[in-house]
Amino acid sequence: MPRNISYKDAGVDIGEADKLVDYLKTKNRAIGGFSGLMPLPRGYKKPMLVASTDGVGTKLLLAKQLNDYSTIGIDLVAMVVNDMAVCGAKPLFFLDYYATGALKLKDARQVIDGILEGCAQAGCPLIGGETAELPGLYAPGDFDLAGFAVGVVDADKVITGKSVKAGDIIFGLPSSGIHSNGYSLVRKIVEKSGVALNRKVPGLGGRSLGKVLLEPTRIYTSFVNKLLTKVPVKAFAHITGGGITGNLNRVLPPKVDAIVHENQWTIPPIFNWLEQNGPVDHDEMHRTFNMGLGMMGIVAPADVEKLMKFAKASGEEIYIVGTIEKGTGQVRIVDAEASADHE
Repeated sequence: MPRNISYKDAGVDIGEADKLVDYLKTKNRAIGGFSGLMPLPRGYKKPMLVASTDGVGTKLLLAKQLNDYSTIGIDLVAMVVNDMAVCGAKPLFFLDYYATGALKLKDARQVIDGILEGCAQAGCPLIGGETAELPGLYAPGDFDLAGFAVGVVDADKVITGKSVKAGDIIFGLPSSGIHSNGYSLVRKIVEKSGVALNRKVPGLGGRSLGKVLLEPTRIYTSFVNKLLTKVPVKAFAHITGGGITGNLNRVLPPKVDAIVHENQWTIPPIFNWLEQNGPVDHDEMHRTFNMGLGMMGIVAPADVEKLMKFAKASGEEIYIVGTIEKGTGQVRIVDAEASADHE
Protein backbone atom coordinates (compact mmCIF):
# COMPACT_ATOMS: atom_id res chain seq x y z
CA MET A 1 0.00 0.00 0.00
CA PRO A 2 1.50 3.40 -0.96
CA ARG A 3 2.66 5.66 1.86
CA ASN A 4 0.53 8.74 2.50
CA ILE A 5 2.24 11.98 1.61
CA SER A 6 1.94 15.31 3.42
CA TYR A 7 2.22 19.02 2.74
CA LYS A 8 5.74 18.79 4.21
CA ASP A 9 6.61 16.12 1.63
CA ALA A 10 5.55 18.63 -1.03
CA GLY A 11 8.04 21.15 0.36
CA VAL A 12 5.89 23.25 2.72
CA ASP A 13 6.65 22.96 6.44
CA ILE A 14 3.69 24.45 8.31
CA GLY A 15 5.43 23.74 11.62
CA GLU A 16 8.30 26.08 10.74
CA ALA A 17 5.84 28.77 9.65
CA ASP A 18 3.98 28.46 12.96
CA LYS A 19 7.26 28.89 14.82
CA LEU A 20 7.89 32.12 12.90
CA VAL A 21 4.42 33.42 13.79
CA ASP A 22 5.06 32.55 17.44
CA TYR A 23 8.30 34.49 17.24
CA LEU A 24 6.50 37.48 15.74
CA LYS A 25 3.93 37.41 18.54
CA THR A 26 6.74 37.93 21.03
CA LYS A 27 7.49 41.20 19.20
CA ASN A 28 3.90 42.38 18.70
CA ARG A 29 0.92 40.57 20.25
CA ALA A 30 -1.39 42.04 17.58
CA ILE A 31 0.31 39.97 14.87
CA GLY A 32 -1.12 36.57 14.05
CA GLY A 33 -4.70 37.28 13.08
CA PHE A 34 -6.18 37.44 9.61
CA SER A 35 -5.70 41.19 9.28
CA GLY A 36 -4.21 44.17 11.11
CA LEU A 37 -6.13 47.06 12.60
CA MET A 38 -5.00 50.63 13.10
CA PRO A 39 -7.10 53.67 14.14
CA LEU A 40 -6.69 56.93 12.27
CA PRO A 41 -4.73 59.38 14.43
CA ARG A 42 -6.39 62.52 15.73
CA GLY A 43 -5.25 66.07 15.06
CA TYR A 44 -5.71 66.13 11.29
CA LYS A 45 -8.18 68.59 9.77
CA LYS A 46 -8.55 66.68 6.51
CA PRO A 47 -6.47 63.49 6.69
CA MET A 48 -5.27 61.99 3.43
CA LEU A 49 -4.14 58.36 3.44
CA VAL A 50 -0.87 57.71 1.60
CA ALA A 51 0.15 54.24 0.37
CA SER A 52 3.46 52.92 -0.91
CA THR A 53 5.07 49.59 -1.77
CA ASP A 54 8.57 48.50 -2.76
CA GLY A 55 11.17 45.77 -2.42
CA VAL A 56 14.90 45.31 -1.91
CA GLY A 57 15.84 44.01 -5.35
CA THR A 58 19.02 42.09 -6.08
CA LYS A 59 20.68 43.32 -2.90
CA LEU A 60 19.06 40.14 -1.56
CA LEU A 61 21.52 38.09 -3.62
CA LEU A 62 24.44 39.86 -2.01
CA ALA A 63 22.99 39.14 1.44
CA LYS A 64 22.67 35.49 0.42
CA GLN A 65 26.32 35.38 -0.70
CA LEU A 66 27.39 36.77 2.66
CA ASN A 67 24.84 34.70 4.61
CA ASP A 68 23.88 37.91 6.42
CA TYR A 69 20.21 38.90 6.43
CA SER A 70 20.40 41.25 9.41
CA THR A 71 20.07 44.53 7.47
CA ILE A 72 17.85 43.89 4.45
CA GLY A 73 14.70 44.24 6.55
CA ILE A 74 15.78 47.81 7.31
CA ASP A 75 16.28 48.33 3.58
CA LEU A 76 12.76 47.08 2.92
CA VAL A 77 11.14 49.52 5.32
CA ALA A 78 13.34 52.38 4.16
CA MET A 79 12.49 52.02 0.47
CA VAL A 80 8.78 52.21 1.27
CA VAL A 81 8.56 54.90 3.94
CA ASN A 82 11.12 57.21 2.30
CA ASP A 83 8.84 57.38 -0.74
CA MET A 84 6.00 58.42 1.55
CA ALA A 85 8.07 61.10 3.27
CA VAL A 86 8.42 62.90 -0.07
CA CYS A 87 4.84 64.19 0.14
CA GLY A 88 5.14 65.00 3.86
CA ALA A 89 3.35 61.90 5.15
CA LYS A 90 3.93 60.12 8.44
CA PRO A 91 3.79 56.30 8.20
CA LEU A 92 1.00 54.70 10.22
CA PHE A 93 1.83 51.02 9.81
CA PHE A 94 3.88 48.54 7.79
CA LEU A 95 3.18 45.10 6.27
CA ASP A 96 5.64 42.66 4.72
CA TYR A 97 5.50 39.80 2.22
CA TYR A 98 8.20 37.14 2.51
CA ALA A 99 8.15 34.45 -0.20
CA THR A 100 10.59 31.55 -0.23
CA GLY A 101 11.08 28.06 -1.61
CA ALA A 102 11.56 26.56 1.85
CA LEU A 103 11.36 28.53 5.07
CA LYS A 104 14.60 28.72 7.08
CA LEU A 105 13.62 29.95 10.52
CA LYS A 106 17.04 31.40 11.38
CA ASP A 107 17.19 33.48 8.20
CA ALA A 108 13.55 34.54 8.51
CA ARG A 109 14.11 35.77 12.06
CA GLN A 110 17.02 37.91 10.89
CA VAL A 111 14.86 39.42 8.17
CA ILE A 112 11.95 40.08 10.56
CA ASP A 113 14.27 41.61 13.18
CA GLY A 114 15.56 43.99 10.48
CA ILE A 115 12.01 44.93 9.51
CA LEU A 116 11.17 45.62 13.15
CA GLU A 117 14.29 47.78 13.49
CA GLY A 118 13.34 49.67 10.33
CA CYS A 119 9.83 50.23 11.66
CA ALA A 120 11.27 51.53 14.94
CA GLN A 121 13.42 54.00 13.01
CA ALA A 122 10.43 55.05 10.91
CA GLY A 123 8.13 55.41 13.92
CA CYS A 124 5.49 52.95 12.74
CA PRO A 125 4.51 49.43 13.85
CA LEU A 126 4.66 46.20 11.87
CA ILE A 127 1.05 45.02 12.17
CA GLY A 128 1.11 41.95 9.95
CA GLY A 129 2.26 40.38 6.73
CA GLU A 130 2.50 37.14 4.81
CA THR A 131 5.09 34.38 4.79
CA ALA A 132 4.67 32.09 1.78
CA GLU A 133 6.52 28.85 1.08
CA LEU A 134 6.47 28.31 -2.69
CA PRO A 135 8.56 25.24 -3.60
CA GLY A 136 8.97 24.95 -7.34
CA LEU A 137 8.53 28.68 -7.84
CA TYR A 138 11.68 29.63 -5.89
CA ALA A 139 14.91 27.65 -6.01
CA PRO A 140 16.18 26.24 -2.70
CA GLY A 141 17.62 29.05 -0.60
CA ASP A 142 16.03 31.82 -2.69
CA PHE A 143 13.44 34.25 -1.38
CA ASP A 144 11.97 37.65 -2.12
CA LEU A 145 10.67 40.50 -0.02
CA ALA A 146 8.07 43.17 -0.55
CA GLY A 147 6.89 45.85 1.84
CA PHE A 148 3.73 47.92 2.09
CA ALA A 149 2.94 50.95 4.22
CA VAL A 150 0.07 53.34 4.78
CA GLY A 151 0.63 56.84 6.10
CA VAL A 152 -1.27 60.05 6.65
CA VAL A 153 -0.87 63.73 5.83
CA ASP A 154 -3.16 66.73 6.13
CA ALA A 155 -4.61 67.68 2.74
CA ASP A 156 -3.41 71.27 3.06
CA LYS A 157 0.14 70.14 3.93
CA VAL A 158 0.78 67.78 1.03
CA ILE A 159 4.11 68.61 -0.66
CA THR A 160 3.65 68.69 -4.43
CA GLY A 161 6.48 70.79 -5.88
CA LYS A 162 3.99 73.01 -7.71
CA SER A 163 5.34 76.18 -6.06
CA VAL A 164 8.96 75.56 -7.12
CA LYS A 165 10.26 78.46 -9.19
CA ALA A 166 13.46 79.94 -10.62
CA GLY A 167 15.77 81.19 -7.88
CA ASP A 168 14.87 78.46 -5.38
CA ILE A 169 17.63 76.51 -3.65
CA ILE A 170 18.28 72.76 -3.80
CA PHE A 171 19.57 70.89 -0.75
CA GLY A 172 20.57 67.29 -0.16
CA LEU A 173 20.59 64.86 2.77
CA PRO A 174 23.51 62.40 2.90
CA SER A 175 22.92 58.76 2.08
CA SER A 176 24.34 55.94 4.18
CA GLY A 177 25.87 54.47 1.05
CA ILE A 178 24.44 52.73 -2.00
CA HIS A 179 21.07 52.16 -0.31
CA SER A 180 19.05 49.58 -2.31
CA ASN A 181 19.45 50.42 -5.98
CA GLY A 182 21.85 49.43 -8.71
CA TYR A 183 22.89 46.12 -7.18
CA SER A 184 22.79 44.24 -10.48
CA LEU A 185 25.61 46.54 -11.60
CA VAL A 186 27.29 46.38 -8.17
CA ARG A 187 27.43 42.57 -8.26
CA LYS A 188 28.80 42.61 -11.80
CA ILE A 189 31.58 45.02 -10.77
CA VAL A 190 32.45 42.94 -7.69
CA GLU A 191 32.62 39.78 -9.80
CA LYS A 192 34.82 41.50 -12.38
CA SER A 193 37.14 42.97 -9.74
CA GLY A 194 37.89 39.58 -8.21
CA VAL A 195 37.83 41.15 -4.73
CA ALA A 196 36.43 38.82 -2.07
CA LEU A 197 33.44 40.23 -0.19
CA ASN A 198 35.06 39.45 3.16
CA ARG A 199 38.21 41.38 2.28
CA LYS A 200 38.95 44.79 3.78
CA VAL A 201 39.50 47.29 0.99
CA PRO A 202 41.70 50.39 1.53
CA GLY A 203 39.68 53.58 1.75
CA LEU A 204 36.46 51.94 2.95
CA GLY A 205 36.84 52.71 6.64
CA GLY A 206 38.45 49.46 7.71
CA ARG A 207 35.35 47.41 6.90
CA SER A 208 35.08 44.50 4.49
CA LEU A 209 33.70 45.16 1.03
CA GLY A 210 30.64 43.05 1.85
CA LYS A 211 29.81 45.01 5.01
CA VAL A 212 30.02 48.29 3.09
CA LEU A 213 27.78 46.95 0.34
CA LEU A 214 25.20 45.70 2.87
CA GLU A 215 25.04 49.03 4.73
CA PRO A 216 21.29 49.54 5.20
CA THR A 217 19.34 52.31 3.55
CA ARG A 218 18.95 55.42 5.66
CA ILE A 219 15.40 56.08 6.86
CA TYR A 220 14.56 59.77 6.53
CA THR A 221 10.98 59.91 7.78
CA SER A 222 11.57 61.17 11.33
CA PHE A 223 14.06 63.80 10.19
CA VAL A 224 11.83 64.99 7.35
CA ASN A 225 8.74 65.18 9.56
CA LYS A 226 10.62 67.28 12.13
CA LEU A 227 12.12 69.47 9.42
CA LEU A 228 8.68 70.24 8.01
CA THR A 229 7.58 71.70 11.36
CA LYS A 230 10.34 74.32 11.06
CA VAL A 231 10.95 74.92 7.35
CA PRO A 232 8.45 75.24 4.45
CA VAL A 233 10.01 72.78 2.01
CA LYS A 234 8.54 73.11 -1.49
CA ALA A 235 9.54 69.69 -2.82
CA PHE A 236 11.29 66.48 -1.84
CA ALA A 237 12.75 63.71 -3.99
CA HIS A 238 13.81 60.25 -2.79
CA ILE A 239 16.96 59.44 -4.79
CA THR A 240 16.64 55.79 -5.80
CA GLY A 241 17.16 53.95 -9.11
CA GLY A 242 17.84 56.51 -11.83
CA GLY A 243 19.94 58.65 -9.53
CA ILE A 244 19.57 62.39 -9.03
CA THR A 245 18.63 63.09 -12.64
CA GLY A 246 15.97 60.38 -12.74
CA ASN A 247 14.25 61.35 -9.48
CA LEU A 248 14.64 65.07 -8.83
CA ASN A 249 13.03 65.77 -12.21
CA ARG A 250 9.83 64.09 -10.97
CA VAL A 251 9.07 67.02 -8.65
CA LEU A 252 9.97 69.85 -11.03
CA PRO A 253 7.32 72.04 -12.71
CA PRO A 254 7.68 71.95 -16.52
CA LYS A 255 9.12 75.48 -16.85
CA VAL A 256 12.18 75.14 -14.59
CA ASP A 257 15.42 73.16 -14.50
CA ALA A 258 17.44 71.95 -11.51
CA ILE A 259 21.17 72.78 -11.67
CA VAL A 260 23.06 70.52 -9.26
CA HIS A 261 26.72 71.25 -8.46
CA GLU A 262 28.43 67.91 -7.96
CA ASN A 263 31.33 68.99 -5.74
CA GLN A 264 29.07 70.50 -3.06
CA TRP A 265 28.67 67.26 -1.10
CA THR A 266 30.84 64.38 0.06
CA ILE A 267 30.62 61.29 -2.14
CA PRO A 268 31.14 58.10 -0.05
CA PRO A 269 34.29 56.15 -1.04
CA ILE A 270 32.31 53.08 -2.15
CA PHE A 271 31.08 54.99 -5.22
CA ASN A 272 34.65 55.83 -6.23
CA TRP A 273 35.58 52.16 -5.79
CA LEU A 274 32.72 51.04 -8.02
CA GLU A 275 33.50 53.64 -10.68
CA GLN A 276 37.16 52.67 -10.83
CA ASN A 277 36.68 48.91 -10.68
CA GLY A 278 34.00 48.75 -13.37
CA PRO A 279 35.18 50.90 -14.82
CA VAL A 280 31.90 52.81 -15.07
CA ASP A 281 31.40 56.06 -16.95
CA HIS A 282 30.84 58.93 -14.52
CA ASP A 283 27.53 59.90 -16.12
CA GLU A 284 26.40 56.28 -15.85
CA MET A 285 27.24 56.35 -12.12
CA HIS A 286 24.87 59.31 -11.76
CA ARG A 287 22.17 57.55 -13.79
CA THR A 288 22.36 54.46 -11.56
CA PHE A 289 23.29 55.48 -8.01
CA ASN A 290 22.40 58.17 -5.46
CA MET A 291 26.11 59.18 -5.32
CA GLY A 292 25.85 60.18 -1.65
CA LEU A 293 22.51 62.02 -1.59
CA GLY A 294 19.59 59.84 -0.51
CA MET A 295 17.00 62.61 -0.29
CA MET A 296 16.88 66.04 -1.90
CA GLY A 297 14.64 69.04 -1.32
CA ILE A 298 13.89 72.53 -2.59
CA VAL A 299 13.30 75.69 -0.54
CA ALA A 300 12.90 79.40 -1.19
CA PRO A 301 16.11 81.45 -0.78
CA ALA A 302 14.61 83.21 2.25
CA ASP A 303 14.29 79.85 4.04
CA VAL A 304 17.88 78.65 3.61
CA GLU A 305 18.97 80.20 6.91
CA LYS A 306 16.14 78.39 8.73
CA LEU A 307 17.12 75.17 7.00
CA MET A 308 20.76 75.34 8.05
CA LYS A 309 19.85 76.47 11.56
CA PHE A 310 17.64 73.40 11.91
CA ALA A 311 20.45 71.18 10.60
CA LYS A 312 22.86 72.54 13.18
CA ALA A 313 20.38 72.23 16.04
CA SER A 314 19.50 68.63 15.11
CA GLY A 315 23.10 67.57 14.53
CA GLU A 316 22.31 66.53 10.97
CA GLU A 317 24.27 67.36 7.84
CA ILE A 318 22.51 69.19 5.03
CA TYR A 319 24.27 70.21 1.82
CA ILE A 320 23.29 73.18 -0.33
CA VAL A 321 23.85 71.66 -3.76
CA GLY A 322 22.22 73.77 -6.44
CA THR A 323 19.63 76.16 -7.76
CA ILE A 324 16.44 76.22 -9.79
CA GLU A 325 16.54 78.07 -13.11
CA LYS A 326 14.10 78.65 -15.97
CA GLY A 327 13.96 75.63 -18.22
CA THR A 328 11.96 72.62 -19.34
CA GLY A 329 11.82 70.31 -16.30
CA GLN A 330 15.33 68.87 -16.66
CA VAL A 331 18.07 68.12 -14.13
CA ARG A 332 21.66 69.03 -14.98
CA ILE A 333 24.62 67.94 -12.88
CA VAL A 334 27.60 70.23 -13.31
CA ASP A 335 31.03 70.72 -11.80
CA ALA A 336 30.75 73.96 -9.81
CA GLU A 337 34.51 74.64 -9.91
CA ALA A 338 34.65 74.10 -13.68
CA SER A 339 31.66 76.41 -14.13
CA ALA A 340 33.31 79.09 -12.01
CA ASP A 341 36.57 78.81 -13.97
CA HIS A 342 34.67 79.09 -17.23
CA GLU A 343 32.94 82.25 -16.07
